[in-house]
Amino acid sequence: MILWNDRLVPRSEAKVDIEDRGYQFGDGVYEVIRVYGGRTFYLQEHLLRLEKCAREIGLPLPWDVSQLAERINQLVEANQLREGTVYLQVTRGAAPRNHAFPESVQPVLIAYTSEAPRPVAMLKDGIRTCTLEDIRWLRCDIKSLNLLGAVLAKQEALERGCKEAILVRNGSVTEGSSSNVFIVKNDTLYTHPANNLILHGITRAIILKCAEEAGIPVKEETFSVDSLYNADEVFITGTTVEVCPVTQVDDRKIGSGTPGPLTRRLQQAFDEQIARQCGCSAEMSGL
Repeated sequence: MILWNDRLVPRSEAKVDIEDRGYQFGDGVYEVIRVYGGRTFYLQEHLLRLEKCAREIGLPLPWDVSQLAERINQLVEANQLREGTVYLQVTRGAAPRNHAFPESVQPVLIAYTSEAPRPVAMLKDGIRTCTLEDIRWLRCDIKSLNLLGAVLAKQEALERGCKEAILVRNGSVTEGSSSNVFIVKNDTLYTHPANNLILHGITRAIILKCAEEAGIPVKEETFSVDSLYNADEVFITGTTVEVCPVTQVDDRKIGSGTPGPLTRRLQQAFDEQIARQCGCSAEMSGL
């Protein structure tokens, strides 16, 4: 079953118009929401960000956050999803092709679920990454459907044998192709400020809160590629990658080449958030 506008229907019944502006222009916004133990994780925060991003592109949502939350939870229950994700997308709707906004058009909402286990191996062992030039537009704070720059970066990273691309704009590290980037130096956490050059990730916000509660110093400021290379620890955050250690950037080993103690500490804090939000055991084997 999928959510199509305000109805739960079989996937075969959902039809996309060839002039849907999401299909032709990437004119829309989206969210990916994690499900643990059959419960959505930080659903309210995801939907508030969806609402904000829609407002930024002048896309009025015909549903409020509480209505959307109810429908998303119904979708999870209908598909009996235990571990996985919900993909939610809203486009401006279908209208004769023209760059300007149509005068009268009905937004189109689609949401569906996918099964996905937690990436335990990556969380335990860490990943290799590479740096690439950030060629995306200047409103990365909007979670829009315009993802070609991120897609190209992710593909190049995979072709280099890496799991993620760490993007660099004018000498400063911004974020990953589908994640936020943190470094640790002298027991202090650094990450790019939440301005127009990055997406203020929900997991990013959770980790900043966890760090504050744990008394870990945090600096939201730009840092260079050299600072990235010479960090004591590096990790990325995101809905699907959670808090994932980075053990190598380009040809440089990070720290000892194994996940560091502060990263482990924040992984455990994130697990505790899962347990509190979803009411289920969230321990990762071996961590």
